[in-house]
Amino acid sequence: MFEPVLFVHIAAGSVALASMWVPMVARKGGVLHRRAGWVFVAAMATVAISAVILAGGRLFLDPRPAAKAAGVFLLYIALLTSTAVSSGVRVLRAKHRTAAHRNWWDLGLPALLAISSLAVAAFALVTRQPLFGAFSLVGIINGVSNLRYWLRPPSSRMHWWFAHMNGMLGGCIAAVTAFVVVNAGNLGAPQLVAWLTPSVVGSVGTAIWTRYYQRRFAGRSGARVPNSGAAADHSYARTTTV
Repeated sequence: MFEPVLFVHIAAGSVALASMWVPMVARKGGVLHRRAGWVFVAAMATVAISAVILAGGRLFLDPRPAAKAAGVFLLYIALLTSTAVSSGVRVLRAKHRTAAHRNWWDLGLPALLAISSLAVAAFALVTRQPLFGAFSLVGIINGVSNLRYWLRPPSSRMHWWFAHMNGMLGGCIAAVTAFVVVNAGNLGAPQLVAWLTPSVVGSVGTAIWTRYYQRRFAGRSGARVPNSGAAADHSYARTTTV
C-alpha cells in the first residue's frame, strides 16, 4: 500500500539530485539559479513528506523491531534535511534583519531537531547503533547552530549568504547520501561508510567554499563589518558569480 509513496519518494529524490548542481554553478541571484533552486527545494520537500509517511508505516504497521528502528531513523533524517533546506530558504526573507529573529517556524524546527537528536543519541546508546549516534551529533550541531543564528543579531553584512549556502548544501548532502546508500551494494561500500562519507566530504567542501567567499567579500567590501548598508549588500549579491 506504500508503493505509490515510495515511487514518489524515489522520483523526488532523483529530481533533487539532478537539479542541485545547477544553482551551484549558475550566477548567484540569477534567474537560472533561483528557478533551479526552487525545483530543488520542492523536490526535497516532497522527499521529506513522503519519508514521514513511509516512516509512519514502518513504525505503526510493521511489528518487526528492525523496521521500527528504521522508521525512527528515517523520520529523524527527514527532520534533519527539512531543517537544513528550510533554513536555507528562510534566511533570504530575513537577510536585512538587524536584531534577533523569533519566528515560530524558524526557531521551532531547529529546536525540535536538537531535542530529537538527544533522543536519538539515547536510542543509539540503548540499541548500540553507531549510525544513530553519529547522526545524532550532526543533528545537535545543526540544531544549535540554527538557533544561535536566529537568536543573535547578525555579525556581518553577508550573514544571510553563508546561512543560505550552508542550508542548501546541507540538503544537497542529504540527496547525495540517499543515492550513495541505495547504491552502496553496487559500489561495494559498507552501510556505515555509505551513510557517513557524503556528510564528511560535504562538510569539508562547505567549509572550503565558505572560506573562499569570506575572503572574497572581505577583499571587496568587508564581510565582517557590522550590519549596515543592506541595499548595497543586495546590489552586490545580484552581481556576484561563482
